[in-house]
Formats: sequence, structure tokens, C-alpha cells
Amino acid sequence: MKIKLFVLLFLILCRIPVNAQQHKPEVLSFNEFLGYVKKYHPAVRQADLMLSKAETSLMMARGGFDPKLEVDFNNKQFKGTDYYSLFNSSFKIPTWYGIEVKAGFDTNEGYYLNPQNKTPDNGLASLGITVPLAQGLLINQRMADLRIAKIQLNMSKSERQLQAVNVIYSAATAYINWKRANDEATLYQEYLSFAEKRAADIKKLIQAGDKAAVDSIEARIVIKNRQLNLAEAQLKLTKSKLELSNYLWIENIPMELRESMIPEDDLENSIKIALNFEETGVDQINLDSHPKLLAMQNKIEILGIEQKLKRNMLLPKLDVGYHYLSDASYLNDYQTGNYKLELKFSVPLFLRKERGALKLAKLKMTDQQLDLNLERLQLKNKITAQQAEIKSIQQQIFITASLVSDYEKMLQSEERLFLMGESSVFLLNSRENSLVSTQLSRIALQNRFLISKVELFKIRANTE
Repeated sequence: MKIKLFVLLFLILCRIPVNAQQHKPEVLSFNEFLGYVKKYHPAVRQADLMLSKAETSLMMARGGFDPKLEVDFNNKQFKGTDYYSLFNSSFKIPTWYGIEVKAGFDTNEGYYLNPQNKTPDNGLASLGITVPLAQGLLINQRMADLRIAKIQLNMSKSERQLQAVNVIYSAATAYINWKRANDEATLYQEYLSFAEKRAADIKKLIQAGDKAAVDSIEARIVIKNRQLNLAEAQLKLTKSKLELSNYLWIENIPMELRESMIPEDDLENSIKIALNFEETGVDQINLDSHPKLLAMQNKIEILGIEQKLKRNMLLPKLDVGYHYLSDASYLNDYQTGNYKLELKFSVPLFLRKERGALKLAKLKMTDQQLDLNLERLQLKNKITAQQAEIKSIQQQIFITASLVSDYEKMLQSEERLFLMGESSVFLLNSRENSLVSTQLSRIALQNRFLISKVELFKIRANTE
């Protein structure tokens, strides 16, 4: 009777987790981990550089409208003769619609000076305007470059968001896998402790003559299997920690995860808060704000500007310029008879190059629009499929939790039979193996469930 009471006490004590008697390790929360990733990870900082590059490109495009000061000086002296001295200066102001305002000052002299370059003694001042009446008036290369640069700035914001989402997804997946590895290692450590306690007690039962000696061999086999499982789980845990360390940075210094660190338990709620998303229906999701679709829409806008520019190239070049001329000494004496008039006209006879460029631009826009429509449909279907997967895994987790409960009851029943001498160590271990296998399945399903949530976040690509 005392031996049976001892066995019963043993079976109760062996179910107490060994971690309850240990000091609680330090927890690295998911939100804290993700905060380091968003702030310091090199890939996220590279995404910020994309925005800086786009802003620099915009500044360069605006430079096409910068006023320009030009000075041209030529002087020739040969054998004591002043052949010519030419000084031409101008100040040009390009405007939005291709119109250019120009102010100039010229002073030329010399023995062999070309008569058309002759200027008054005090120099010749001019003020004029050049207007493209056909090609280049409503749109030109400067205008197109500036418009494209503004669109590319918006596109870089979308691409930056996509890159940040990919980094967050990879980091979150690494954290979830770390939690799975930690849970599995903890589980194997717990059941190794159970097996060792059971083996020690069976040895006492054998010494008392209540059990056969072969039961000790069975108990040792279980211990060795548990040790192998624990070693494999600890290796997996070490690898998952190293994988997680790839995302831990402080400034430009990579950090390593301490051995005492463990993941948090309530990871599902933390993911929902940290990633800031709800599992709404696909019809309630505004796909028009999706960064990938926005980037593709920006590309279509850029192609539209290029198409307008190519269409404008079909027009002939007709530039008209008027420049008022005045002696620099009499700038206030306006005389309409002093001016210079310019007229430039050119047009290709067949326009094959221009018509081909326009047709190619139209084909590119059509191709991009088809890609946009296809991507929109694929995103909608991906979100629907991912939401269905999450619901399915939730049901599987519920069923698996029920299985774990049933296997625990079966194990407890087997323990009572073992206590009464109506069972064996083999059957007891078999029940326990089934329970361990089911608990591992539950951990795997929980891991898959959390990763599915993060994948939904990646598909939606919403970091706001």
C-alpha cells in the first residue's frame, strides 16, 4: 500500500513543470523587437534613402527652370593689330510653357570686326522673348522631367513602404519561428524531466519486487529518446536565435540575442497591436491605397506624360523670337525700330521616328494598365485566400486543443491503471508519446496561424 501511495505521489509530482521552480527569464516582447527593426535595421534605412534619391532627382528637374547667366569673350591680337574683341553676355529665364525671356549686353570692336557684330561705343543692350508656337509650347522636355520627378517622389514613397513591409514581415516571421523553437525545447525539457523521474521511481519499484527488471530498460529508452529530441530542439532554438539576431541592430552595430532571452506568450494579441491591422473582409479593404498599386499607377502617369511628349514631337518646330535693341547709353529712349526678329521652322517629312516613338509609348501604357488590372485582381484573391487560411487554421487549433485535452485524460487514466498494476511502462509511454506528438502539432499550428496573420499584413502592405 505504501508503494502504491508512493507511485501515486510520483505520478502527481512528475506532472509539475520544472520551469515553475526556475527563475523567470527575461522576455523580449514582439513590440520592442519590432521597434528596433523599424528604427535601426539597414534595409529599412535603405528604404529611406530611396525617398532621398527621389527628392534629389526632383531638385535636379527643377534646375531646368533655373535662370542662366552666360558670358562669351573672344579677343584676337596679331602683330600689333587688334583683329577683334567680342564680348557677349546674356541672362536667360526659362518659363513653364517653353517661353524664354532673355536680356543681353554686347560690346564688340576691332579692325577686322564683322560688320554684323558692330555695336555702339557704349555697347548694345537687348531684351527679348522666344516663343515656341507649335512643338514645345504645351509640353516640352523640361516640363516633362519636372512632372515625372514629382510622380517619382510619390512612387518612391510607395516603394519605400513596400520595402519596409518586407523587412517587417521577415523579422516578424523570424520572431514567430523563435517562439516555436522555444516552445518545443521547453516541451521536450519538461517531458525529459518526467521520464527521468519515472525511471527513478520504476527502479525503486523493481527493487521492491513490484515491477519486472525489463521496465527499467523501457524507461531508459524513453529517456534517451527524450534526450535526442531535446538536443534537436535546442539546436533548432539556437539557429532561430541567430536568425532573429539578423534583425537586431543599434545604430550601425549588429546585436546578438542573449541566451536568457525568451519570447512573449501572448504573441497573437501583440502582433495585432504592433502591425496595426484588422482581419476585415476583402470588400472593406481599399485596394486603391495599396502601395504596390499606387506605384503601378504612378508608372502609368509617367508613361502618360511621355506619351504626351511624344505626341507633341509630331508637331513642326516653329519658334518666334523678338528682341528689342538699344544703345546702352540710351536705355530710356525706347525706339520701336530697333529690334531683332527670329523665326525658326523645321519638320521631318515622314515623321517615322516620331510616329514610332508615340506608338511605342501607347503600347507601354497599355501593357502597364493590364499589369495594374491583373495585380489588383491577384491582391484581392490573395487577401481572400489568406483570410480563409486563417479561419481554417483557427478551427484546426481548436480541434487540436481538444485532442490534447483528450490525450491528457487518456494518459491520466493509463497512470491510474499503472498504479493498480493493470498497465505497463510501455503503454504509459505510448500514451505520453501521443500526447507529446499532439502538443507539438498544436505548437506547429499556432506557428502557422501567426505566420498567416503576418502574411496577411504583408499582402495588405499597410504600415500606417
